[in-house]
Amino acid sequence: MERLTTLDASFLYLEKPDNPMHVAGVLVLEPPAGGLDALASLVAARLPLVPRYRQRVLEVPGHLANSVWADDPDFDVEYHVRRSAVPRPGTQAQLLDLVSRVVARPLDRNRPLWELYLVEGLPEGRVAVITKTHPALVDGLGTVDIGQVLLDDSPDAFLPEPERWRPRPLPGALRLVGQAVEEYVQRPSAVVETARHAVTDARATGARLTSAAGGAVRAARSALFPAPHSPLNAVSGSQRRVAVARAELDDVKRVRKAHGGTVNDVLLTVVTGALRDWLLSRGQAVLGSTSVRALVPVSVQGEEEEVPGSRVSSYLVDLPVGEPNPRVRLARLSFAMRGVSQHGRSVGADTLIALTGFAPPTLHALGARAARGLSRRMANLVVTNVPGPQVPLYAAGARMLEVFPVVPLAPGQGLSVGITSYDGRVFFGLNADRDGVGDVDVLADLIEQELAGLVETAG
Repeated sequence: MERLTTLDASFLYLEKPDNPMHVAGVLVLEPPAGGLDALASLVAARLPLVPRYRQRVLEVPGHLANSVWADDPDFDVEYHVRRSAVPRPGTQAQLLDLVSRVVARPLDRNRPLWELYLVEGLPEGRVAVITKTHPALVDGLGTVDIGQVLLDDSPDAFLPEPERWRPRPLPGALRLVGQAVEEYVQRPSAVVETARHAVTDARATGARLTSAAGGAVRAARSALFPAPHSPLNAVSGSQRRVAVARAELDDVKRVRKAHGGTVNDVLLTVVTGALRDWLLSRGQAVLGSTSVRALVPVSVQGEEEEVPGSRVSSYLVDLPVGEPNPRVRLARLSFAMRGVSQHGRSVGADTLIALTGFAPPTLHALGARAARGLSRRMANLVVTNVPGPQVPLYAAGARMLEVFPVVPLAPGQGLSVGITSYDGRVFFGLNADRDGVGDVDVLADLIEQELAGLVETAG
C-alpha cells in the first residue's frame, strides 16, 4: 500500500467531471493474425509490467492524509479492455467520432484509472487501439503508460502466459487512519497535505503542480502578463472533438535544413501558421503583433538526474501568428526555443528514444502533468511534441502504422495539440472543446497545408 504524492492527489481532486484529465492515444495497426483476441491476450500478459494498473485509489477517512494505492480485489481486465467497431468500411471520420466520445468520458474513480478500446471495422482489416490513462498513474518513466508496454520491435516477440495474480486485501478504515496518524507522529515536522487543502487552496496547489511536475515556468517575461485574448479560451464544455494531421518527417527535415532551427522549431512553426489561417477563417482580426501563447512541455535533465528526460518542464512560448512570412515565423520561434534549450538542459530526441524504445505515451502524460498547474490566464493552448523511434513497432505481431496522441484540455482552454514522430512520419493529434473549437478538423487540414507551403519554400 503506497500513498499518493501530493502532486498525484492534486490531479485527482482538482479534476472536474466535465474536464477529465486522462491522456489518450490512438494506435492504428495492420490486421493482427489472431484478431482482437490476440491484442486482448497481449494486454493481459503485459499487465505484470505495470502493477499500478491493477490498483485503485482508496481515500483516507476524513481526508486525514492523501489517498493510497491499493490492489483492486475486483479487478476485471475485461472491464478495462473493451471491444468496439465502426461500420465497415470504417472511415477516419467515424473512428475519430468514436475517439471523441471515448475521450470525453471520465474514468471510474472506483477502479484502476485506465481503459483500452479495441476497434475493428477499419478499411483493409486494420484495427485501432484507443488508450486512456490518468496522469496520476504515470509519475515518471518508472510507471509507464499502458500503450508503451504493448509494442515490440519485432513481430515475433515472445508472449508469456498471463501470471496468476492475487490481490492483497483492501485495508480497512481503522488501518488507513492509523497509518496516517503513525506517519504524522514519525515525521512531526512534515505537513500532511490533505485533499481538502488541495480543494480549498487551488492556487497554492497549482503552484505546487508546476513546481513538482517541471520546475517553475522559466519564461518569466511572458508569465508577467496574461495570455492574449483568443477564441481558444472560450468557456469549455464537457464534449470533445478530435482531429488528426499527418506529415512526412523528411519534409520537416528538409525545411529545417533549408531555413535552420530544429525539427521541433519547424513543427511549432507549422502549428503557428495553421493557427493564423484558422483565426483568419473565423473572421478574427490578426495584426502584426498578434500572438497566441502556448505552453510547451520539454523533457529536461537536472544536475543530479541519472535518467535523462524523466522530468518535464513547462515553458511559455508566444507563437507569432501575426507574422505573415513563414520563414520569419520559423526564425522567431527558433530564437525563442534556443533560449529554452540552453536554460533548461533539454534532452535531445535520440536520447529520449533510447530510454525505453517507445516513450511518447508516457512523456505526453508527463507533459500533461506539467501543464495542469498553470492558470488559464497564462496560456491559450498546450503543444506537446515527443519523438518516437524511426523503425516499425508491433503489437501481437501486427505492425503499428500510425499513432496519434490526444492530450487533455487544461481548464478554460479549447485546444491541445499532441505531436509524435514514428517510422518516418509525424502525427498530430488535436483535442478540442466541441462547442468552442468545433471546427478543429479545419485546423488539422491547415496544418498539412502549412507544411506543404514550407516545403515549397525549401526548394
